[in-house]
Amino acid sequence: MDHLPLVAASASGQGKVLDAYKKALTTAASVAAYMVLARSMARELLPDELRGAARWCAAFVGARLAGAEKERHTVVIRREVDGGYYESFENDMFDAARTYLATKIDPRAMRRLSLMRTRTRSRGKEPDSVKSWSTLMCMEPGDSTTDVFEGVEFKWSSIEIGGDDGKNGRGGHRGPRESLELSFDAEHTDMALERYIPFVTDTAEQLRNQDRALRIYMNESRSWHGFNHHHPATFDTLAMAPELKQSIIDDLERFLKRKDYYSRIGKAWKRGYLLYGPPGTGKSSLVAAMANYLRFNLYDLDLSEVHLNSSLQKLLINMPNKSILVIEDIDCCFDTKVREDGNTAAPPEPPAVDYMPEFDDDGSPRKVFFAASGSLKPHQQELQQHQKITLSGLLNFIDGLWSTSGEERIIVFTTNYKDRLDPALLRPGRMDLHIYMGYCGWDAFKTLAHNYFLIDDHPMFPDIQKLLAAVDVTPAEVSEMLLRSEEADVALGGLMEFLAKYNARRKKINSVVE
Repeated sequence: MDHLPLVAASASGQGKVLDAYKKALTTAASVAAYMVLARSMARELLPDELRGAARWCAAFVGARLAGAEKERHTVVIRREVDGGYYESFENDMFDAARTYLATKIDPRAMRRLSLMRTRTRSRGKEPDSVKSWSTLMCMEPGDSTTDVFEGVEFKWSSIEIGGDDGKNGRGGHRGPRESLELSFDAEHTDMALERYIPFVTDTAEQLRNQDRALRIYMNESRSWHGFNHHHPATFDTLAMAPELKQSIIDDLERFLKRKDYYSRIGKAWKRGYLLYGPPGTGKSSLVAAMANYLRFNLYDLDLSEVHLNSSLQKLLINMPNKSILVIEDIDCCFDTKVREDGNTAAPPEPPAVDYMPEFDDDGSPRKVFFAASGSLKPHQQELQQHQKITLSGLLNFIDGLWSTSGEERIIVFTTNYKDRLDPALLRPGRMDLHIYMGYCGWDAFKTLAHNYFLIDDHPMFPDIQKLLAAVDVTPAEVSEMLLRSEEADVALGGLMEFLAKYNARRKKINSVVE
């Protein structure tokens, strides 16, 4: 009986809550009814202009209370551009944006992906341009992705515009066309147009260069003929001092970034290199490494095939931008030694033979005679007489009025004898950087040992280091000895024996000369 008051109190509380709930429902229903009635009366009694003003005021108040949304701008990049007369042209900007976005798409975050394999022809005016395959991941129409540039968010969306019933120039119906939309806050419009979009196009161009097959071209008469170039040389595999290697890389990188600088100072955007040193020191390998690093095609100019300055001009003008012009053995192409007054100097009569002491197997000295490098055979003399190309014709393109016919070009000269070249060729602006390709030193040997056997140390290394410091052998000679066996012990032992014999012969030659 003591619990009856508590039960009564509980029942009384529940009844009050139920009454409050009923009153709330009744009030809500009444408000809703009044709102419907007021809306109906407003439609009947208020004019359209007043109702529109009321809606605008309500929207304005809501925006002020909720915080106004930032204004957005959108750039539309269509896949095809109408050219009139039912013709359309591919939009390179669309291709560049799609190539760039392929590196930004996260396949795990996209509901749908389009995998595309395209075959594109090399851009520019390259002769015999080659087609290469590339595989891209693309967004499907209706999807979007976000990219961040300099802390600003840019949204890319893929959309599809429906076709029309008109016929194109070939008599067919135009189907749906794809476009890309780039959206961003209005306050970042200048950044989008002046920095972000150029960044997208530049990045896409770099990606294309990495994927495309390199070509090497040779000249025949007044035209170029190209072939695929698959030389495996890179700066990592070059047998040369690390400091020299890094200085070349830094110079190339600085050159690539200086387009505006060259334009500001009024110079053609090009860079000249002279590679000089004994045969077999890696000059051709360095040229190939530069081409692979820059992703530039090679143009190997054989001046013996060019007989007129006008033919040389046509060849060089037809070279595209982003290319490397190579002129090997420039000292042998024509007489590059001139007098200080500008008149051609008659070269000294070369000796018929040169003399070099060598030794038989028993160690007794003997004489070996060989033709001097400056002597020419009769057919070579006849060809030289008919050749009308001059040094001034070459210099006019390298550093004269014709030097601005292209941009972002590398010009590489090679020679075994730098002292035979005219000072006019050697000056900055023509041969800007002179690189001596010397004999195989210790750092070059360690690179070769790592390339061939994937080793960085060996018990024979100290003895080989001493022998390399005592003799002059080229990287080509060392590479030949390392190629003779795939076993490091056998190959290094053979190299030590070769260097020891070479050192003994050097000492005998020095004793004879003294």
